[in-house]
Amino acid sequence: VAEKKGSGGVCSGGGVGMVCGVCVYVEVQVRGGGGVQVQVVGQVVERLEMITDLLGTPSEDDTKTACLGARSHMMRRPHKANSMAALYSLSSQATHEAVHLLCQMLVFNPDKRISCADALTHPYMDEGRLRYHSCMCRCCQTTPAGRQYIADFEPVSPQVFDDCFEKDLTSVIQVKDRLYHFIHDRYKGLYRMPLCINPHSAAFKSFTREFPQNNHIISLYK
Repeated sequence: VAEKKGSGGVCSGGGVGMVCGVCVYVEVQVRGGGGVQVQVVGQVVERLEMITDLLGTPSEDDTKTACLGARSHMMRRPHKANSMAALYSLSSQATHEAVHLLCQMLVFNPDKRISCADALTHPYMDEGRLRYHSCMCRCCQTTPAGRQYIADFEPVSPQVFDDCFEKDLTSVIQVKDRLYHFIHDRYKGLYRMPLCINPHSAAFKSFTREFPQNNHIISLYK
């Protein structure tokens, strides 16, 4: 919580980005296994309590990249032991390999989290990779003789992904604004259903407060 610079933290890079991977990973586990959806809601303090209930109280060294308020709160609270075994109750698909990978991703210290490259070589990924190439991919072919698999299930991209565009995004507001303009520019001039705003939504008022520069557009929905 609060590791990114936009939230008051001092950390950036792959370790923080892995948190996004955790969210997607848990969502796949829950939806695929018929489990109960996990939501981290409420204020920052409530979120910290939920996280420490699961991961236990981190060491002072492991909280060095968190914002000062979050770090002070966790250090003041009574020590908690982790309850990672609870991850087995996420869904019926929460196997030992699945939980093992999740535990390596759910580490307080971003520098100690498993890297994306190592996560892709984890045993849990083998089954999913084989399932994907058995029917969903475009690189393997089904012939009368059976499925003809490509030699390399994880080929190296000929182009390195350039994430330089993220370096100037230091706040949530900037990210939202960039996403808005990306969607607007992408669908401008295309005969597709535009992004619609529900003025009766509970989040509509907060949306208008966060994007005052777009009030000329939002006024159309009032």
